[in-house]
Amino acid sequence: MALSRIREFLQMEASGGIILVLAAVVALIWANSPGGGLYVALLDTPVAVQVGGLQIAKPLLLWINDGLMAVFFLLVGLEIKREVLEGELSSLGTAALPGVAAVGGMALPALVYLMFTWGDPIATNGWAIPAATDIAFALGVLALLGTRAPASLKVFLLALAIMDDLGAIVIIALFYTADLSVTALGLAGVGIVALIVMNLMGVTRVAAYILVGVFLWVCVLKSGVHATLAGVATALAVPLRTTGRQAGHEAPLHHLEHMLHPWVAFGILPVFAFANAGVSLAGLTFGSLFEPVPLGIALGLFVGKQIGVVAFTWVAIRAGLGTLPAGANWVQFYGMALLTGVGFTMSLFIGGLAFTGDGYSAAVRIGVLSGSLLSAVIGYLVLYFAAQPASTGVTPTRVARQGAGEGEV
Repeated sequence: MALSRIREFLQMEASGGIILVLAAVVALIWANSPGGGLYVALLDTPVAVQVGGLQIAKPLLLWINDGLMAVFFLLVGLEIKREVLEGELSSLGTAALPGVAAVGGMALPALVYLMFTWGDPIATNGWAIPAATDIAFALGVLALLGTRAPASLKVFLLALAIMDDLGAIVIIALFYTADLSVTALGLAGVGIVALIVMNLMGVTRVAAYILVGVFLWVCVLKSGVHATLAGVATALAVPLRTTGRQAGHEAPLHHLEHMLHPWVAFGILPVFAFANAGVSLAGLTFGSLFEPVPLGIALGLFVGKQIGVVAFTWVAIRAGLGTLPAGANWVQFYGMALLTGVGFTMSLFIGGLAFTGDGYSAAVRIGVLSGSLLSAVIGYLVLYFAAQPASTGVTPTRVARQGAGEGEV
């Protein structure tokens, strides 16, 4: 059951990654076509929802980035909780190595970016942009390799990227918040308490958590904290296990994750890519790529990621914290480390938080697109030529404890 869920997850992420790339390409072509003005006008379309005196009015682009991406973060939160409680991150032994690799893969890109932007207080605010990994995009590249990439390497990349997402969530919560509204935060606190009480009382109806989650999203949106974090908070309250009369039925977390995954992989992420990847190349010169912000982002993704992941992993293995994924050699591991430099979705998202105006919008997109593309192409080539003739898909091991244990989590 656990292995089939991992395979299904990997296959869906890989397929979604391919659609993600196609959506970005369409946006890039449209934004630079004679109809580029229509692309901008579409994203600037005002959309408002009002109930009594409460009104939420935003352009379509922000509804996508604040609303649809909250659903994406809901799924991320569900994945993190599941992996921590019953998956690849459920024990120190399985979580240590990808955890250390994730730390290196976030710290080094940030340092590389700061090397190029130090001295500019506005530009340095984007230090976290190259620290993220796009799971769907990276796994999509691995899927193109078939059995040339050991299955254990794919599972390691998945665990690392989930750790990466957790780090990105913490970064967004701590560093990318606007002026705070005490009233809205207080109401958000009420929503969080309601979620906790529902979990402790054994409420298993997914609709109840979604209803409170929508209330929490509105409160967080109005509070100044980024609204997508409401998705994470809601996910952490959804029960992973059932007890009593519900025992033996599919757990609410598994049900919600299974229901959301295709919508996110094939709908929300491609829409986000379409809305955020369409940068106009008008007036762009070769020298524009070497300006501090795009260069810092591109090299942070392409250079910082691979060095951070490989160096921290090597030190961790030397310290006895783990071994290379089964069936993989160091060259293949290096190829996988290159793929962690595919930031794309999360990098573009953090870039939108770091620079709220249009001053660095194009620079962020150019840096993310170039760094991600370079990482994807070079990573694919390294893995393709590093494949061992006898290397086949190694069946990953995973501790499955679905249905075990007492009480709600």
